[in-house]
Amino acid sequence: MDLTEQVKAQAMAEGFSACRICRPWDVPEVPERLQAFLDAGYHGQMGWLAERAHWRGAPQVLWPEARSVIVLAENYGPEHDPLEVLQHPEQAAISVYAQNRDYHDVVKKRLKRLARWLIAEAGGGVKVFVDTAPVPEKPLGQAAGLGWQGKHTNLVSRDLGSWFFIGSVFTTLDLTPDAAEVDHCGSCRACLDVCPTDAFPGPYRLDARRCISYLTIEHHGPVDEDLRALMGNRIYGCDDCLAVCPWNKFASRAAEVKYHAREDLLAPDLAELAQLDDTAFRARFSGSPIKRIGRNRFVRNVLYAISNSGSPRLRSVAQALVDDPDETVADAARWAAMRLADVANARAGAGD
Repeated sequence: MDLTEQVKAQAMAEGFSACRICRPWDVPEVPERLQAFLDAGYHGQMGWLAERAHWRGAPQVLWPEARSVIVLAENYGPEHDPLEVLQHPEQAAISVYAQNRDYHDVVKKRLKRLARWLIAEAGGGVKVFVDTAPVPEKPLGQAAGLGWQGKHTNLVSRDLGSWFFIGSVFTTLDLTPDAAEVDHCGSCRACLDVCPTDAFPGPYRLDARRCISYLTIEHHGPVDEDLRALMGNRIYGCDDCLAVCPWNKFASRAAEVKYHAREDLLAPDLAELAQLDDTAFRARFSGSPIKRIGRNRFVRNVLYAISNSGSPRLRSVAQALVDDPDETVADAARWAAMRLADVANARAGAGD
């Protein structure tokens, strides 16, 4: 067994779902695509994308000594249908990946174990990355044959569907690269059509400024009112375009128990979440990726969901926060209270 085969075998032994190899320079299309994305302003408030574009567009510039990239998939497939909670507007919809432990911590530990094994086995230098550095993970994943970037711009695998994280180990060692994956989307446009906010200007193009994942996680301050009304009960991320992909027929539930949904995060009550102060928020989401957005942005999202619930009983929950010290939270509370008052008045007028 040569070194490349040994690397793949060790990756599977560490618990990864798939392992493929490419070269850092195997993504020549990235700089032009990234610049077009930035020029259109699709990155919104994510200024770090523009600031690090010279690295993100050319992985070989990030670490010139690297000769190979080991690209790894980590399955986090859900057992439940993530779209089912959307039918219950008084409950919160949380993206599947955030329903338990922070994947950065889990994946990075695996990557470091694999890297240490590689150094011990063959020497050389290594660097590990998982969504926290200017690395174009998805294009590298396609170049390595792990999957292809679908029309929703996320990576899709014929074996894993849509539900997997991507990690990478850059190494100075020369490993045998795999063939790149080709596009298997065909004429399907399910992911484009399902988007609640029309965040896709066209196939393979994403305007993050309209994406619910961006709005609930990355966007600071108030969200435009026309978009608030389209967010439904999604309070952290959005899985719609992933969940409808037909390739998920090959997906399976995550083997790693740290990705299995916590019972209290499957479909939590909006009223309960809105009442969390900073201390309670930090305690509830300790070890969760949700903790990173902070209590204020989180409660802002919850109040938008409350405003979309159409439930007059939640009006008092919103009303209790109209004088919140955080102006964005207070604005969201006033908007929710106003919309739910309109619902109550409409029902009263109709004799409901």
